[in-house]
Amino acid sequence: MPTKCAILVIDMLNDFIKGSLKSERFRRIIPYIKELLRVAHEKKIPVIYVNDSHLEEIDLEFKIWPPHAVKGTWGAEVIEELAPQKGDYIIEKRRYSGFYNTDLDDMLRELKVDTLILTGICTDICVQHTAADAFYRGYKIIIPMECVESLSEKDHKKGIETMKRLYNAKVMPLKQVLSIITK
Repeated sequence: MPTKCAILVIDMLNDFIKGSLKSERFRRIIPYIKELLRVAHEKKIPVIYVNDSHLEEIDLEFKIWPPHAVKGTWGAEVIEELAPQKGDYIIEKRRYSGFYNTDLDDMLRELKVDTLILTGICTDICVQHTAADAFYRGYKIIIPMECVESLSEKDHKKGIETMKRLYNAKVMPLKQVLSIITK
């Protein structure tokens, strides 16, 4: 059966790029994700935004991280440079994994997707936890190396290595990913 892929854009939100948890490291992946999304839209590949959407004050993550991406606020919106287009999908999540207590798996099954191209932040947190749950559900995982980032180089490399070793993720340059999806 032929492979059908979808692009997941994980947590490319105002609070991570410009707000309470901003990091200059995160900004550098924007043009690469933008290029991937341009090609995905041309090729009619599903694009799914998987976004933190936390509950104010009571969310468990706020015991670890400063408040961020509170549901309904500017901080929880996708950055303007990567704004969803007509036909894109949005999944809100309250935990690190895009699959945990969301409709992501149902949506992917309905779209007949078997391969996920993961992009976004943080490599060693939300991207990695989403990759783990994707692996457990039988999805193939591709990670364009220029399209993921973490708070530090050490954490980024640790996340990449974990996903390669434990979840059989194929990590490759964006150029190679683009050649795969344009065939």
